Amino acid sequence: MSEPIICRWQALPWLVAHEAAVESLETTLDLNLTTCTVALSAEGVQLPDGTLVLWDAVREVADHDTGCFSVNTDGTLERAYIFSPTTRRAVSLWGQPEGAPTVLVAGFPMHRTKRTDPWQDTQNKIAACQPVSGRVLDTCMGLGYTAICAAKTAAQVTVIELDAGVEAMATKNPWSEPLFSKANITRKNGDAFALVKEMPDAVFDLIIHDPPTLQLAGDLYSGAFYREAFRVLSRRGRLFHYIGDPNSRHGATVTRGVVKRLHESGFVAVTTAADAYGVVAWKEKPRR
Repeated sequence: MSEPIICRWQALPWLVAHEAAVESLETTLDLNLTTCTVALSAEGVQLPDGTLVLWDAVREVADHDTGCFSVNTDGTLERAYIFSPTTRRAVSLWGQPEGAPTVLVAGFPMHRTKRTDPWQDTQNKIAACQPVSGRVLDTCMGLGYTAICAAKTAAQVTVIELDAGVEAMATKNPWSEPLFSKANITRKNGDAFALVKEMPDAVFDLIIHDPPTLQLAGDLYSGAFYREAFRVLSRRGRLFHYIGDPNSRHGATVTRGVVKRLHESGFVAVTTAADAYGVVAWKEKPRR
């Protein structure tokens, strides 16, 4: 396991258990991926490798609503946060009560967290894309959950990430480890619009397009981008486009504009994928 990483959802139960004079506790040191047992003493929390995290440090984590903290070998903490050199935006890892963490970019969470968790959110997107096979392009890597899930059945997944700060958070996130170890995932750094323009025609069977909000990445919602996506898809290829809650006023407005521009860009069929908060667009009319 990489260095332990914790957030308030671990620290709060530790403090409650300490007040109750509990001497050991089952917890997680990789943001809900696995569990282990830690020992509680008057000084602090002793991790399985012997590292002691003092109670003052535990209280610091418990008081932070959104921060995740790596635990150094001497028991000191380091927040999983960076001011991105690429976008000049704050980027941080945000742990959840259950399931996988998300990443905050300029204060915006890059996954759904209400009534779901980021990993389940990803499963919904993958379900909307079925079958996920052949050559897949993931235009906006984030923490890599989409690429990781797609790579379970796809022959090859190419994933793009613009923000060096987001990629730095992925290296700290235990859930993102397969992104850097799976042989059928190829990572590319740069602007998705520019990189897709350089790609050959008909090279992908599926594009999973999960851009940041319209306010942060308006060009990735443009007709010009959709035309490039259409070009690099194979004849029977399709595009899944995450948009946001179609039942909200803003989501419904954005969805209408996206569907219109997808049709104008050559896609012959566009259907909603309500559970995945997106739409699926086909290059060629799908067979029944």
